[in-house]
Amino acid sequence: MRYRAVLFDLDGTLLDTLADLADSANRVLAAENMPVHPISSYKYFVGDGLHTLVERMVPAEQRDEKTIDRLAELFRLEYGKNWHLKSHPYSGIPEMLATVQKEDVRLAVLSNKPHEFTRLCVQRLLQGFSFYPVLGQRSGVPKKPDPAGALEVVNMLDIPPEDFLYLGDTAIDMQTATAAGMTAVGVLWGFRDEEELRSSGADYLLRHPGELLELLPG
Repeated sequence: MRYRAVLFDLDGTLLDTLADLADSANRVLAAENMPVHPISSYKYFVGDGLHTLVERMVPAEQRDEKTIDRLAELFRLEYGKNWHLKSHPYSGIPEMLATVQKEDVRLAVLSNKPHEFTRLCVQRLLQGFSFYPVLGQRSGVPKKPDPAGALEVVNMLDIPPEDFLYLGDTAIDMQTATAAGMTAVGVLWGFRDEEELRSSGADYLLRHPGELLELLPG
């Protein structure tokens, strides 16, 4: 099949942002005299949006709505100052994107990361690549795995969902792709493992970004 567009998740798919996310979260927790977590734990805390990240990192007995809202705002401020210190594209991503762009394939981004941070990360860490649209979590739009955001991309590009590959690193991404009628492609260099991706409906699994080119015949 000749795919005409690739919709990417961001964190854990295009960019390795885990250290900056974990460091910012742990600074907030330490300032609140709450226990911090190893970076590896954040592989399972992130992916479902900012408030869910905060709920997961806060001790269970302190997960009241007021505390979560307050710490979410503190995290937003902390991450806003430090989002770029360690984050970078995964090895092979720039080369893959450069090649795909030459194939007349549209590139887009859909993330559960807050919209302003999603746009900032793409603009600063993926310069030189033409992504449209770039959408993060926004008020009034259900977050993934609801397919609303993915179908918004479909409408903006005027390309049917069956002509999309959807790349992501979590069960949420595979579920989003399936619900939107796109081909689900799981990446194994991100935050979750092969078992999660397979059991969540991945049509293909990639071990290196360059393998995407095998799904995009000229």
